Amino acid sequence: MKLNRRNFLRNTGLLAATPLLANELWSCTPSSKTEEKSADSTAKSSMLIDPSVKEFGIQLWTVKEDLAKDPKGVLKALASYGYKQIESFQGDKGVFWGMTAKEFKTLMDDLGTSLISTHCSEEYTMKKEKEGEFKKLVDDAASIGMKYLINPFLGDLKKEDEWKKAAEGLNRQGEIAAKAGLRMAYHNHNFEFKKFANGTMPQTILLEGTDPKLVDFEADLYWVVAAGENPEEWLKKYKNRFRLVHVKDIMADDKVKEITVKEKVTDPLFSFSTIVGTGKIDFPHLLNVAKQNGVEYFIVEQERFDGTTPLKAAEADANYMKNLVFA
Repeated sequence: MKLNRRNFLRNTGLLAATPLLANELWSCTPSSKTEEKSADSTAKSSMLIDPSVKEFGIQLWTVKEDLAKDPKGVLKALASYGYKQIESFQGDKGVFWGMTAKEFKTLMDDLGTSLISTHCSEEYTMKKEKEGEFKKLVDDAASIGMKYLINPFLGDLKKEDEWKKAAEGLNRQGEIAAKAGLRMAYHNHNFEFKKFANGTMPQTILLEGTDPKLVDFEADLYWVVAAGENPEEWLKKYKNRFRLVHVKDIMADDKVKEITVKEKVTDPLFSFSTIVGTGKIDFPHLLNVAKQNGVEYFIVEQERFDGTTPLKAAEADANYMKNLVFA
């Protein structure tokens, strides 16, 4: 996810919009050569070798605008594409999108999917006075068998001491979650890899300042690469700390440069994401490394949609994952 989540959550007039058109939700035919390429981008066909990831998920931020208009319709569409796992985020109508936890669970069961995790307010980590709200979310999540509650963004923190306080907050959340049978986790962007003067960095402070018994991590592979880091090295160095990954691809360097000039990009959180398998990340190799080092959940996310729509991109991403064979 990236910084403009706040703008989206403030502008929730979309929630009152009419339901999606049926042909957008249920289209099964890729609309561009790019999407067709993604379906065949793995080296080996699933007709010959079983796919390496049996079940994979999607972060609902990928389809946030459509979701705001028609939550149930979008979730049905995602299930039809092959997603078995859902990761939500905390929108205007909460992580269950206007439904109770039980109603959301019933819908998931009917669709053959499961809500495994959700991103939730970063304030729960930094503000102890928000503990009551967090405990309510923990109780709701535990009641339907969710696995993870995840802090998705601490980009406002600038000082080393603030990040140490965040680690303490994650541990506190982890203790609360553990009592209900849940896990707490943190999801990175690129700013966690910017070093302080003494050579340390926020990502290291969080990893080494949190209790492995209480806190896990979700590696957004796009943002690790965008930060100039090698995600394979992080997965190996902190084996079994990263239990979830965001499978999000980044455009080739020449395309990034082209868009940067054309769109006069200055925002460090500007997204150059693209359909999984059409960018520069070697997912057959990297996801194999992730699996070998403790990752259990593979969650697709996409934030930019050149020549396509979020729903069609989500379908193309699912087609890639259904044919992915580890290298």
